[in-house]
Amino acid sequence: MGTTSPWTAWLGLAAMITFATSAPGRAAEGEAPSPERQAVYAEIEAAFGFVPGFVKTLPDNSLRLEWETMKAVQMEPGAVPNNHRELIGLAVAAASGCEYCTYFHTQFARLNGATDAEIEDAVHFAKSNKGWSTYLHGMQYDFARFREDVDRICAHAKAQAAAESK
Repeated sequence: MGTTSPWTAWLGLAAMITFATSAPGRAAEGEAPSPERQAVYAEIEAAFGFVPGFVKTLPDNSLRLEWETMKAVQMEPGAVPNNHRELIGLAVAAASGCEYCTYFHTQFARLNGATDAEIEDAVHFAKSNKGWSTYLHGMQYDFARFREDVDRICAHAKAQAAAESK
């Protein structure tokens, strides 16, 4: 569950799925990959044990960039622990309706120690957030008024917390 788990590298692979389409610059079926592609594949295989098929669909001109970005953004420790990142990823995926990302982040949330209750809570939070967003946008609620309301709620919560700590 630490922030340096090699499995968190998979978080960034979900972003790569976006590029998993027929793209120019890839080796055709049965052709040997370019030396640069082979070098990236070697790094990916060292990290994951194999090169996932959807990664192989990335074009030559973005494969290195996607891999470097994933390593920098997803694999290196950050302010948000990896198990929380996966739950956030699951919530976003569920709200956006991406079955690939929903499956991916569910599995890797579990791999990083998330319980079924935490997974359900993350998805329920996303549902609630998406519902309120839909309602507020649909009703065209005044954003300035909304900000005032939220600021008042936060001020009240802070005052209550301060009173309870005395």
